[in-house]
Amino acid sequence: MSRQPERNIAKISGEATRHTGGMLVAFSISPAASDDSGSVSSAVADAIRVVRESGLPNETNAMFTNIEGEWDEVMAAIKQAVDVVAASSARASLVLKADIRPGHTGMLTSKVAKVESLLDD
Repeated sequence: MSRQPERNIAKISGEATRHTGGMLVAFSISPAASDDSGSVSSAVADAIRVVRESGLPNETNAMFTNIEGEWDEVMAAIKQAVDVVAASSARASLVLKADIRPGHTGMLTSKVAKVESLLDD
């Protein structure tokens, strides 16, 4: 029987999940219902405001908001963003993609810089 590394072990038994190190998450949240003009921009702006107020490194592009930090703080910020959008709509959609890399920080900029350096060659 193989033994999993002790770091990042998640137990389904109800015990607290322990995650160490950094993570980078790209997420998109949107209310199911738009405003009278068909736009969801106001609700999306409210969600992004929550992320920016978290103090975690983040950036927003046309499709996603990227946020970086420790598991608990990143997930707490995303939950707050979901709660803000859910307050204005009976239903919300959340798409989330995570890069979990224990011991790594600064991935929000370093991953792009690495690719850009390869393109410059």
